Amino acid sequence: MIAFIDDYRRIYGVEPICRVLPIAPSTYHAHASRRGDPTKFSNRARRDAALLTEVKRVFDQNFQVYGVRKVWRQMKREGHQLARCTVARLMRRAGLHGVIRGKPMRTTVADKAAPCPLDHVNRVFRAPAPNMLWLSDFTYVSTWSGFVYVAFVIDAYARRIVGWRVSRTAHASFDRQQPAHVGPQAPGEDWLQTGCRGRGAQTGGHHAFDAQDGGVLSSKCRGHNVRSGK
Repeated sequence: MIAFIDDYRRIYGVEPICRVLPIAPSTYHAHASRRGDPTKFSNRARRDAALLTEVKRVFDQNFQVYGVRKVWRQMKREGHQLARCTVARLMRRAGLHGVIRGKPMRTTVADKAAPCPLDHVNRVFRAPAPNMLWLSDFTYVSTWSGFVYVAFVIDAYARRIVGWRVSRTAHASFDRQQPAHVGPQAPGEDWLQTGCRGRGAQTGGHHAFDAQDGGVLSSKCRGHNVRSGK
């Protein structure tokens, strides 16, 4: 939001933009003043800046192969008092990551040319009754024999999984199949394949469907293939 105001303040002005966005002009000006004067930073921001320098130093001194755990342990040995999650947050912010064994898992194959579905529920993932709104996700799980991919559907009212399917591969035919397990509360037997940008598994997101409107995809997404009942 701050970056948006920075980009358009010379065209529209700060106050007109703040009247549309949920931010006060004083809040924006306070952020702008802190950027110009590091002494106005919060205690956490000043500590993060100092720790980030140390994190980069440890990372570079160890040939840029250390991950979060090893960087954290090395800093603890040097006398720094910080949590592992702090190291993870700072390394993520700086784009630092260690070397991993084996082939990295690519969770999303995005297709930017594909049309992005409209948001028909206005990001309100609640329903007054069962089988009115479904949320779907497509993720992967690590097992002893390798990765398996799981597509599942959750009823927004009951917060329960109403259908799922597991596959060893994330191929397109798996995405088009009806879930192997569908509860008795499903609104119908017919299933509609709905498209998103890309094909692949991605954690940390969900998509909404109006189960009474033909299973129309109702939230913008990228990297998921999902379906809902008619």
